[in-house]
Amino acid sequence: MPSHDLQTPTYTAKQRLSVLMGAAFLMATSAIGPGFLTQTAVFTEELLASFAFVILISIILDIGAQLNIWRIITVSRMKGQDIANQVLPGLGYIVAFFIVLGGLAFNIGNVAGGGLGVNALLGLDTRIGAILTGIICIGIFLSKEAGVAMDKIVRYLGLMMMLLTAYVMIVSNPPYGEAAIQTVAPMEIDIYAIVTIVGGTVGGYITFAGGHRLLDAGITGKENLRYVTNTSIMGIMAASVMRALLFLAILGVVAAGATLDADNPTASAFYHAAGDIGLRLFGLVLWAAGITSVIGAAYTSVTFLSTFHASIERNRRYWTIAFIVFSTGVFAFIGEPVMLLILAGAFNGLILPLTLGSILLAAHKTSIVGDYKHPIWLTIFGAFVVLLMAVFGVYTLFTTIPGLF
Repeated sequence: MPSHDLQTPTYTAKQRLSVLMGAAFLMATSAIGPGFLTQTAVFTEELLASFAFVILISIILDIGAQLNIWRIITVSRMKGQDIANQVLPGLGYIVAFFIVLGGLAFNIGNVAGGGLGVNALLGLDTRIGAILTGIICIGIFLSKEAGVAMDKIVRYLGLMMMLLTAYVMIVSNPPYGEAAIQTVAPMEIDIYAIVTIVGGTVGGYITFAGGHRLLDAGITGKENLRYVTNTSIMGIMAASVMRALLFLAILGVVAAGATLDADNPTASAFYHAAGDIGLRLFGLVLWAAGITSVIGAAYTSVTFLSTFHASIERNRRYWTIAFIVFSTGVFAFIGEPVMLLILAGAFNGLILPLTLGSILLAAHKTSIVGDYKHPIWLTIFGAFVVLLMAVFGVYTLFTTIPGLF
């Protein structure tokens, strides 16, 4: 995939819409991974209908973070790490290191999720399912029109996940009224759940997935801000619709008195709701979540890795494939490196304030954004998200891996 040009390519209205939707769904499906499914199930069982409030607040915070990041990427025509290097020399390399580390660790989990999905759907060995998932992803990046292929597969699989989850939601018959009331008047407020969900939606590489995709497609500059702003919100809403559907599907199960299996809470919720068919549907949803997250993690991580050497940018397609091969190989032959996943999860809470903080500083530097005037309300909103995520990120780091300190 070639690097972005400074001049916006000439798109027909249909072509531009396809790219914009592809970017929105690349971001959304990067968020909707195996961890997304598990987190939603666990918090729904713990908070019941009050989790609706968590989803609402996280949507607001997610939009605040992503609007700032995507708008500054657009007007500066630079990747996130290059913006950070302009703010403070060397900061971009630190950002890139942590995002690539997190992307690699989570990608191993995404490959594992794809393998588990194939296992639940077809009964094949999990490692074989993981290898098949990796091969499909490699095929996408080997195609001549890799960008177009990526846009289409994340869009179609994203919509499929929503439709399948909506079916399970209808079958589980959740208490819609109670969920609606507690969206604005919750019985319980869990700050940890809010920060976890925000980090899982716009933390690490995820929020940059769509922004960098638009950069590659040449949809940049102040003249495209309207499209980018709308696409940014569309990506958050797509991920949030999936979160809401999954929440309601699981709420119907736990409200009926079922106890979820701690080892695989989402699978057990689908089974309780729709029996063996539900379990097969879960396998398909998990596989789709795994494969789209592999695509998003590999693509976005390598856009950050490319800052370390010009040859990586020139050969980005092959580096992306190597990233997928390595992630698949680690899971297939070694298994999930638990400590690496713990470290990546802890650092992920620190990546968002670091990246968003540098973006907010860049938003008011004319050497980066030219004559663009960034809205003050967006700066204040972004600063609030930075502060909230920084405090909780540090807390999580020190409580999750105390042995390191």
